[in-house]
Amino acid sequence: MCQKESTKKTKSKKVGSNEKKVGKNGGKWREFCIFATKFHKDGLGMRFFGNIEGKLDAKGRVFLPAPFRKQFQTAGEKEFVLRTDISGKCLVLYPLSVWLRRVDALAANVSEWDEEQQMVLREFLTKAESCELDGNGRFIIPKRLLQEAAIGQAVRFMGMNETIEIWDLEKAEKPFVEQAEFSAKLKALMSKPRE
Repeated sequence: MCQKESTKKTKSKKVGSNEKKVGKNGGKWREFCIFATKFHKDGLGMRFFGNIEGKLDAKGRVFLPAPFRKQFQTAGEKEFVLRTDISGKCLVLYPLSVWLRRVDALAANVSEWDEEQQMVLREFLTKAESCELDGNGRFIIPKRLLQEAAIGQAVRFMGMNETIEIWDLEKAEKPFVEQAEFSAKLKALMSKPRE
């Protein structure tokens, strides 16, 4: 969020979909930006879709595809969390804000006095790694995560609503659900009454 704010009187100035507060004096400025983008609508946050191929280098670094990177930048997200998917078949990249929301939701359902529930929370958290992009838009995927998800050098990034999945390219080439089954299940899901 960005808007110019002075220590003295300010007035609002609207420019397209951007609104900025502009001061009329030489007071100290702090800059924040208030803006609405196509990635943020009705407070829903980032939504990722599409799929893009990538390649890991010898050190396990990979470029976050530009369309996804642009969404992170637009939303002001600088950190993300990488975790093995609960199925173990791919990796899931969570923007930090999404990760924290998911952890809060899980922790709210876990009793600190229930050992089994604590083990589930522990397993969920210990499979996660904090990541940041370097100056070139790359990040490192830890070896243990690559091994757990059986991912080689060629990968496919897939937008999955609030998260991005990283699949081994060979696994991602096969359909996840056969077309007839997909069609039937999608119709069933879409015809469910809303709660």
